[in-house]
Amino acid sequence: MNSLRELCYMYTNLSDGDITKLEHISEVLPFIANLAEADVFIDCPTIDTNEAIVVAEAKPSNHYSMYKNSVVGQLALRENEPAALRTLEIGMPTRDLKALTQECMNVRQTVEPIKNDNDRTIGVLIIEKDLTEKNSDNKNIELFAETSKLLGNKIHNNSNNEGNITYHIDDAIIIFDENGVVRFVNPVAEKLYEKLGYRDKLLGMDFDNISLDNKLLHEICGKSQFDSSEVNIGNLTLQVKYIFQNSKVLNLVMLIKDITDMKQKEKELILKSVAIKEIHHRVKNNLQTIASLLRLQSRRIDNTQIKNALDESMNRILSIAATHEILAQEGIDEVDIKEVIQQIKYSLSRCFNIGNDKINIIVEGDGFKIDSDKSTSIALIVNELLQNSLKYAFEERKGGEINIKIQKGKVYSSISVVDNGMGFNTDLISNKSLGLNIVKALVKDKLHGKFNIVSNCNGTKILFDFKN
Repeated sequence: MNSLRELCYMYTNLSDGDITKLEHISEVLPFIANLAEADVFIDCPTIDTNEAIVVAEAKPSNHYSMYKNSVVGQLALRENEPAALRTLEIGMPTRDLKALTQECMNVRQTVEPIKNDNDRTIGVLIIEKDLTEKNSDNKNIELFAETSKLLGNKIHNNSNNEGNITYHIDDAIIIFDENGVVRFVNPVAEKLYEKLGYRDKLLGMDFDNISLDNKLLHEICGKSQFDSSEVNIGNLTLQVKYIFQNSKVLNLVMLIKDITDMKQKEKELILKSVAIKEIHHRVKNNLQTIASLLRLQSRRIDNTQIKNALDESMNRILSIAATHEILAQEGIDEVDIKEVIQQIKYSLSRCFNIGNDKINIIVEGDGFKIDSDKSTSIALIVNELLQNSLKYAFEERKGGEINIKIQKGKVYSSISVVDNGMGFNTDLISNKSLGLNIVKALVKDKLHGKFNIVSNCNGTKILFDFKN
C-alpha cells in the first residue's frame, strides 16, 4: 500500500509542507475514529475536479466498521460523495449528507476542510456513519469533526487565530500524554479553569493537579469505554468524561461540559411538577367537597326529579375530579384514559350500590396518554353513558353486563359502551335530554369526533371517537 506522501505525489499538486501537515493529522485518525465511533478518512483534491483521492483512513476499535477492506488509494467520485467534493471546492464544512462508499454502502458523511497556513483547502476529514444509525448521533459526529479540526489546526499550528473553530466549541477539551502531562488545551478549558481560580497555564501541568474528581490516572487509562461522572465545584455542576486513546502524545482526553444551567432547569421543573400536583390535588378536593354537599342536599329532598338531577350533577363533578386525581399523582398534563375510566367505574358503582353479581362493568382495551382537557371531556361522556345504562338498561332485569372498550388508532381513537340490557327505540330519544345533549356537544365541539347509537332488544351499543 502506498503511503500518504506517495499518494499525494502521484495524484495531487500539494507542497511538501502541506503533505507534512496531512501526515500529522493522519496520526490522530485512530483517536478520532474511537471518539466518534465511526470510520474516518482524509481525502485530497486531484487534478480532476470531480474526483478526490483517499490518502488515509482509520477504523474504530470500539465500534463496528462499515468497511471490509482498505480504501486508501481509491478515488471518491462526486456522484457518490458530494459532501467531500463540495468541501474541497468551497472550504466549508458539510454536515450529515448521504453518500455511497467504494464498497457500495449507503452512509452519512460529515466533512471538515483541512487548510494550510495560507487558508487553502488541502484536504478534507470525513467522518462516516451508517445511514440506519439514529439521528441523535449526528451532534456527536459534528462535535468530533470540530475536535479533529481543532487537533489538526491547533496542535500542529501555533498561530493564535481568533477565527479558529476551537473558539466555538462548547466543551472544555484537555489532552494528556502517556505521562499524564497536559499537551493540549482548548480556549473553553482555559476559561473554565480561570473560573475555578487557576492562575497558571494548563499546558505542561500534571493530571493530578487538573483532575476535578477523585479518579487516578492509572484507573482511567486502558479503559475502552467512556468514563463519565458529575462533579459539583463551587456554584458549578460539571460533567467530566475521559476517553483513552493508545497513543504516546494523545493518550487521554478529558472532556468537561458545564451543565450548571441544565441542572438548574431540572430543579425548576421538579418544583413546577410539585406545584402542579398540589394544584390538581386541591382542585380534586374542592370538586369532591362540592359533590359531598350535593349528596347531603340530595338526601334532604323528597322530590324524586330534583333528587335525580342533584345525583347526576354530583356524578358529573366526580367524573371531572377523576382526571384531577390522576394528575395530582403524576404531576404532568397527561393521563392514562383507561385509568380515568376505571375511576369513573368505581365511583358510579359505589353511587348506584351495585356489585359484580348484579351488574358487571368491564373496562378493557388500550391504555394510552391524552391531555387533561381531552380527558375531562371523555370522562364526562363516559360518565353520562355509563350512568344511563345503570339507570335504564336493566330496569326489568335482575342484572347484566356493561362493557367499555378503548381502542387506540393512528389518527382517531374510539371508546364504546355496550350493555346487554333491554334496549330502546333510538327514534324516540328526546332532544331535551340533558345527558344526551352534553354527550353530543362534547363529542362534536371538544373531541371533534363522531357519535353513534345502535339499540335493540339485545342491548345498546354507543360508540364515539376522538382525534389523538
